[in-house]
Amino acid sequence: MAGAGSRLLIAVVDDEKSVRTSLRRLLAASELDAVTFASGQEFLDSLRQSRPDCLILDLQMPGLSGLDVQRQLADRRLRVPTIIITAEDETRGASPSPGTVAYLCKPFEEHVLLGLIARAVQGAPAP
Repeated sequence: MAGAGSRLLIAVVDDEKSVRTSLRRLLAASELDAVTFASGQEFLDSLRQSRPDCLILDLQMPGLSGLDVQRQLADRRLRVPTIIITAEDETRGASPSPGTVAYLCKPFEEHVLLGLIARAVQGAPAP
């Protein structure tokens, strides 16, 4: 996790390159460090080197889904505040997984995502 005076590290996991690129640019413009991953497995493998302060996680991906990633985090007893992003509205009625701060349907407003990240890293529940 980021220490006092250091920038927050935000992980973005999405199989769409355009989404990863645009989110990395948004986060950099907001003075947040971002690391992107094209798959859930790639992200899980990265946890040996570093742990992000917040995770932006696509729900529908080939291979490991966003829910699979969350299950593996729980199995490893790793709690990373997570914002689920999805192109589908399959979140209706979904019960939040441990660590889930919010669900956002694509496309979403940049300021909404940034506000959720701020709440996530401060440990406050999303409205």
